[in-house]
Amino acid sequence: MASPASPPAPPARGGGPLVVQPLRRRHCAECRRGPLTLLVMESGAPRCLDCADLGHLVFLPRGDTALTRRSREESALWAVVVRFNRRKGRYERQGVLVEEAGLARAEERCLADAEARRRRRARDARRRAAEDVRFAEAFAAEIRRLFPGCPDERAAAIASHASARGSGRVGRSAAGRALSEGAVVSAVVASVRHVDTPYDALLMSGVARHEARRRIAGGVEAVLRGWRTAGAEVREAAG
Repeated sequence: MASPASPPAPPARGGGPLVVQPLRRRHCAECRRGPLTLLVMESGAPRCLDCADLGHLVFLPRGDTALTRRSREESALWAVVVRFNRRKGRYERQGVLVEEAGLARAEERCLADAEARRRRRARDARRRAAEDVRFAEAFAAEIRRLFPGCPDERAAAIASHASARGSGRVGRSAAGRALSEGAVVSAVVASVRHVDTPYDALLMSGVARHEARRRIAGGVEAVLRGWRTAGAEVREAAG
């Protein structure tokens, strides 16, 4: 009878050999070699991989699900490797033994997939970049429609800043993506506040945000009024 410290016999498994990583020093019951790092239990006795006709297989540790699955598919013979976990009281899978040629073919398939994924990511990145350019152009056009006097370069800069992907700014909000007037005006106001007024300097001097906004509110409105009326004057002159 096995001692209490000895793990139970490995679970029976149909469909292929089961290989064990032993916790104790074991020797092959047939060729007497050992201690064994991997063994197969046959009729209650340990056998080394060579005596169990598995010596030509190579060990693939667990961790890469796709490579493991494809290595099994490419191997005519393969085996699961387990080890007993004393703390949990159960055998746990450590990897598989597969044919070396099968592993090589599986690695080639995985590399091909990796290249395909790389190309797909590159295509997706180009598509997103093109979408971002189109959206920034539409955002800038909406700025120029609402503020005809806003210089083109400034409108483009505001649109690019507000609509940067992953920024969390107003241009990436639902309202911003819909080019709602409120979102566009908010982006313009934020730009004017930081670029055309002493707002940042006030914050750096210790003025509270709400007080700083109150102090520069007139300056912001003056810039916005100028950008609105300048466009109206141009239209009147053109008419």
